[in-house]
Amino acid sequence: MCRIAGVINPRFSNTLLMEWTNTMCDRLVHGGPDSGGTYSVNEQHLVLGNRRLALQDLSKAGEQPMHYANRYSITYNGELYNFPVLKQELISLGYSFTNHTDTEVILAAFAQWNTQAFARFSGMFAFALWDNLKKELYIVRDPAGIKPLYYSLENGGLAFASEIKALKAIPYLQEENSHWPVYLLAYGHIPEPVTTIKNVLPLHKGCFIKYNASNCTYSYQSFAHFTYTREIQDKETIIRDVQQIIYDSVERHLIADAPIGVFLSGGLDSSVIARVAANVGKSTLNTFSLYFTEAAYSEKKYQDLLLNDLKCNAYQHLLTESEFHDSFKEILNDMDMPGCDGINTWFISKYAREKGLKAVLSGIGGDELFGGYPSFTRMSLASRLQKIPVQALSNFGSAGLKQLDRLSFLQLQGIKGIYLFLRGHFSPYQIAKQLNASEKEVWEILKMQPVLGDVDVLKPGNKASWMEFNLYMQNQLLRDADVMSMAHGVEIRVPMLDNELVRYVQSIYPSLKFSGSYKKQLLIDAFRSQLPEAIWNRPKMGFSFPFSNWLQNSQYLRDMVSNADSSTQKNYNRFMNGKLHWSQMLSLLLLQTSKMSH
Repeated sequence: MCRIAGVINPRFSNTLLMEWTNTMCDRLVHGGPDSGGTYSVNEQHLVLGNRRLALQDLSKAGEQPMHYANRYSITYNGELYNFPVLKQELISLGYSFTNHTDTEVILAAFAQWNTQAFARFSGMFAFALWDNLKKELYIVRDPAGIKPLYYSLENGGLAFASEIKALKAIPYLQEENSHWPVYLLAYGHIPEPVTTIKNVLPLHKGCFIKYNASNCTYSYQSFAHFTYTREIQDKETIIRDVQQIIYDSVERHLIADAPIGVFLSGGLDSSVIARVAANVGKSTLNTFSLYFTEAAYSEKKYQDLLLNDLKCNAYQHLLTESEFHDSFKEILNDMDMPGCDGINTWFISKYAREKGLKAVLSGIGGDELFGGYPSFTRMSLASRLQKIPVQALSNFGSAGLKQLDRLSFLQLQGIKGIYLFLRGHFSPYQIAKQLNASEKEVWEILKMQPVLGDVDVLKPGNKASWMEFNLYMQNQLLRDADVMSMAHGVEIRVPMLDNELVRYVQSIYPSLKFSGSYKKQLLIDAFRSQLPEAIWNRPKMGFSFPFSNWLQNSQYLRDMVSNADSSTQKNYNRFMNGKLHWSQMLSLLLLQTSKMSH
């Protein structure tokens, strides 16, 4: 796991390109604290940069950028969980290896199969690979979009980095995207392909860009994507297969030459992963949990139920309000792009790092695949409400009640309107007031991006799954998990997003996948006998904080609001009176922080 950056551009001197890349790497050092390096190809005006978090082959042989066969070079962020299998296949084809990393396997695989190698990779990855014979640079991102990769094709070149803040080191990438505040206030995060910098985009998951240095041309291609099919109908077979695939996935995700653990919240998904990891791990499992003195938010009793059953090193951290206040400003500074999640991940990653861990397993993906969110039961109603005439829907945007305000979002066609109806923060009417814009402008911006496929053909359960997988998980959970964990030099691994598991679950008939008395019934059935009943027979809490109370007591928030405009101050008063959700208030705080930094 690393952080990567680089630039190829014939319009600028190699000295400048090296300076920019070094600055980008300096800004990414938190995610790669173990070592760093650069590689330049002067004739092609190319510099690749890397900051390393060493997890495979901890020796100097694993450092990057890495080279192979006097032809290929790479800077790579991620983990390839099937690299031992690929390595054996490549050895049988005559390839040799000088270290024990998955990085070298990627290079050899590309030497053998070219871009067809990308679809063979099972894991999370974002990398830039240079072919010195063909003078071609490839930037590549994994099919589930677990690892971030941002790029720009401005000024006739290609620049890329793991975080937006790094790309700001390049002088021609200084102009802010003026539309991002609209997206933040609507979504509570900034949805792909929008970023805070004009002309900087995220590489779409399962895609690669090939840049030809000889003529400065490029192509954008897909190599893998997930689709819903209806092939598997026998429930007993499904339960058995799901259990086995999760066992296989967790076992692969435990591969490391550095200490590794599991985030254990006390919920179903993290409990499944901890239970399986304890069964298949070759060493004593480390678990990490947060709990609170505020009983309504603390899941300690559920954590303890499972921990009593596991033979593991259990680390439980009591997170106090004072610790939150002491860290709050630092947390906001560690965000790459503004978003209303990830604070929990920031704390538990900090705690894991203090205990010597470099990688942890997380349950992200379980809710999206198996039906853990309210949207799975609300999708049919939302789809029907979307058929209400636009004129009638437009009357709701200024209702003043969050549930009614969000009805106005259903004017947006397709799954975008439904998502914002179910998960949106402020209505376009409210956003316009907050930003001193016209409501028409706000609507036009929201219509522009993201451009989403037509998923109306899917059954309601799969439609909700597609929405949560491609919008909420992609743009909020995965991004925040990556940025907040790497702020402490910790890698988060997500076994529920293993290629094999995602493809299998998406091939199950929705009537079997989402039926039953409990949310995520299929996952419960697969692990019922391996978990205490109280773990799966309980209300869903999510991984949340006593956040509203803490934020109401925040002096930092009070100070920021005192310098804000009257609209923000009014919303702050609504928040203090319990009429505004803490995540909405956090959106406004992030907007105010951005204004004050300019």
